[in-house]
Amino acid sequence: MRIEQDLKLDFKDVLIRPKRSTLKSRKQVDLMRDFTFRNSGQIYSGVPIIAANMDTVGTMDMTRALAKHGMMVALHKYYTTDELADFLAEEGMPNHAFASFGVTENDFERIEALSKRLSNHVQYICMDVANGYTEAFVDAVKRVRDTFPTKTIMAGNVVTGEMTEELILSGADIVKVGIGPGSVCTTRKMTGVGYPQLSAIIECADAAHGLGGHVCADGGCTVPGDIAKAFGAGADFVMLGGMLAGHDESAGELVEENGRKFKRFYGMSSAEAMNTHHGGVASYRAPEGKSVNVPYKGAVEMTAQEILGGVRSACTYVGAQRLKELSKRTTFVRVSQQINNIFTGMETGL
Repeated sequence: MRIEQDLKLDFKDVLIRPKRSTLKSRKQVDLMRDFTFRNSGQIYSGVPIIAANMDTVGTMDMTRALAKHGMMVALHKYYTTDELADFLAEEGMPNHAFASFGVTENDFERIEALSKRLSNHVQYICMDVANGYTEAFVDAVKRVRDTFPTKTIMAGNVVTGEMTEELILSGADIVKVGIGPGSVCTTRKMTGVGYPQLSAIIECADAAHGLGGHVCADGGCTVPGDIAKAFGAGADFVMLGGMLAGHDESAGELVEENGRKFKRFYGMSSAEAMNTHHGGVASYRAPEGKSVNVPYKGAVEMTAQEILGGVRSACTYVGAQRLKELSKRTTFVRVSQQINNIFTGMETGL
């Protein structure tokens, strides 16, 4: 046993220090990023925000809606091969969607089947497990890379630099960073395992960039300011779950309580998810997610505009005309309080 004494930080622990800026308007900020991926050699151009591959968020309807803003979606694992093939064959959709898989033999066969049907339409593969530290996961990433050398692979989740490096050297182009910070994740409560998300992003981004790889910050963002902090910390992509739940484009049952509408939202390791997709909770494990009713928010368009507007505004505060410049111009200030909460819960909607 050992104890690390170095300070580790989360989004709530910092604010971004403003700096002199020559920008006159948020309109001048360019949120588009261009990447050439280390292992696939593929070129990406877009707004690097990704809807999470949760079955209540990573939907085809969400993909169509966010594509209008240049954003992406990691489609959830539970679409059939036929459903994925039909969707990815749509004009333009391959540029805005990851097809998500696990690491079983059946997952590999599904990747093969999908690739054979739509070779040029399957550009992005998300290999998603809760624990990216297992040898089996590394071997699975190697196998997919060896079999599909030109596909862009996002793999995770991990929270430390050394595992980020191992996954990139094993074939991942983007490493997904985050253990436990999600709004419906209970891994930290159930296992005691995790890592403060801001520090995880900083450390993993540094490791990835040293090898020419990329990272996706996954989890912990509750407001647009958190997304700006993630980019400021070095994230190349930011993945969102709870912030995109509750919309028309989100799946999940629409329920009504006391005259108010809600949508069901749950973690992918929750009992509800395992009952839905795996016939129940296996005897050797415990759920590591929870289920909640999220207030119904209507179309995702307004939320998307709020997210992008918040990140643009953050860029103007530090003089970053392009999103690429945000991390170079970010200085974090440690704080004990983020906002004034005196009127929280009293908003009128005006």
